[in-house]
Amino acid sequence: MPHFIIECNREIAEKIGPDELLRTVYHAADATGLFEKSDIKVRIKPYELFINGGIKKDFIHVFGNILYGRTDDQKTALSRKVVEQLYHLSPQTEIISINIRDFDKASYCNKNMVS
Repeated sequence: MPHFIIECNREIAEKIGPDELLRTVYHAADATGLFEKSDIKVRIKPYELFINGGIKKDFIHVFGNILYGRTDDQKTALSRKVVEQLYHLSPQTEIISINIRDFDKASYCNKNMVS
């Protein structure tokens, strides 16, 4: 925990490079001090087919899934840090956004939690 899923158009992923996008989000999340480095997971899903506002605009959107318990101020700081770093990486990208969702601890499970 946490999991960050980057969604973007394929052209942005190719222009910037997927590794650079992954590292940028990873380092932004780490810079907040909210998570252990080894717990931060980042994935990318580039899209070929999409429409934004009725036309094709370059975009980067991050879905941040974190374990519940962080304050609204902490989540706001995390959101702003990620968007700020992505903007510095790619200021020409028309849409850069993020939303943070809380994982419910009671329903979360991974393979280490089952016998």
